[in-house]
Amino acid sequence: MKKKILVANRGEIAIRLIRAIQELDHEAVAVYETPDQRSRHIRIANEAVLLGDGPRCDYLNIDKIIKAAKRSGCCAIHPGYGFLAENPFFAKACETSGLIFIGPSSKTIYDLGNKVIARKIMADAGIPMVPGTENLPQGREGIEKALAFAAQYKYPLMLKATSGGGGRGIRLVESDAQMKAEIPVARAEALAAFNDDSVYLEKVVINPKHVEVQILADQFGHTVHLGTRDCSIQRRNQKLIEIAPSMIQNKELLDEICKTAVKAAKAANYVNAGTVEFLIDHNFNYYFMEINTRVQVEHTVTEMITGIDIVRNQIQLAFGNPLPFSQEDVQIRGHAIEVRINAEDPKNNFMPEGGKKVSVYRSTGGFGVRLDGFVYQGYIIPEVYDSLLVKLTVHGFTWTETVSRLHRCLENFVIAGPKTTIPFYKNIVQDKDFISGSFDTSYLEKHPHLFLYDEDASEAGKLAKLIAEIHYRKRNPFAI
Repeated sequence: MKKKILVANRGEIAIRLIRAIQELDHEAVAVYETPDQRSRHIRIANEAVLLGDGPRCDYLNIDKIIKAAKRSGCCAIHPGYGFLAENPFFAKACETSGLIFIGPSSKTIYDLGNKVIARKIMADAGIPMVPGTENLPQGREGIEKALAFAAQYKYPLMLKATSGGGGRGIRLVESDAQMKAEIPVARAEALAAFNDDSVYLEKVVINPKHVEVQILADQFGHTVHLGTRDCSIQRRNQKLIEIAPSMIQNKELLDEICKTAVKAAKAANYVNAGTVEFLIDHNFNYYFMEINTRVQVEHTVTEMITGIDIVRNQIQLAFGNPLPFSQEDVQIRGHAIEVRINAEDPKNNFMPEGGKKVSVYRSTGGFGVRLDGFVYQGYIIPEVYDSLLVKLTVHGFTWTETVSRLHRCLENFVIAGPKTTIPFYKNIVQDKDFISGSFDTSYLEKHPHLFLYDEDASEAGKLAKLIAEIHYRKRNPFAI
């Protein structure tokens, strides 16, 4: 039976969701704010609803989104990632309005979004974790408990927002003086970002590998994992490059981590798609980090190595269908790498390039290549949203083949107008440590030469710049 599903997001993830909805023979309803009125996601949807002038405030307005779904006759809402995807109050509003929330239950989102509650669930289930505190009390008592924890476990420590996510609300603390100064600042930041000023402490795992496991679970008690991903190459705790499967050579360790991820999901009564994240130290001890209660940006690499459509399964699971496959049916084939091509200047601390026009857009392609994006030639990048333009994902039979394919794709990919992360990634794929799989979360700090590149070094880049200049001169013949 054909259904209407509202997509409560924008950009490339909205396009990804709309395609999956339409492939299931349902209708997709997009929402947008005025700055997004030229976005591709509203062009390919079956319907589009203007929420308001924004920016951002209307995408985050639960009441407006629920009303848009009701008015357009939708029976379900898919939040994608970001915005409202991990907001338990949004999931609850959907549930009380009689709308299906395509994700886990509001209680699950709340419990796992609260890092202290999540840690207790995992501790009770015997999941290995980094030593940490409960929520720090307010005022002097909280500072005293923090200093006592520091005296026991030693610096450095990580100060975290209890309701944090996406790399926000995290601070590295290395002394008592810094602890006293940072706690009130962290509380204010957490309150502004998550409407919750609760914070807690964890012992730092020095330069770990960041490995995560994709899970799918139905309401009949069946939970499967889709293998591992490595997300260690990051900036400011936000991922830049994602790889599947993990490059760790210890297969027994990775198998154990995958089984632990399933155990963690079951302990949390998890239903739908999610990601269980772990940190692995240099001695190959692994620790639970968190469960992300949504589809991840990097889900594409898992889809490439398994052939399983995660978003399609999310929708089917939300409508009460059982998992259509067992753990034995999941087969890992080859390797996949995803790079996030952002309108940012890596040389200038990844400063966003919002407001600039894409004068030339020449995408790459070929065997084993996937593009998830919404940018096009002539597109003006909004200054008020995320800087992600397109995700480039490549798949290969071997790691060497996959890296070579990514290198070729980056050489042929041209986006002229804004500065992008493309030349930065070109340096990474030629770096010997990346090629050998030797990287952890300190990779960028240890490889400053990655930021040394010529913006227009490739012939394709020079040609694109020339074409853009010709078009500009035709429109502005008297320009100096």
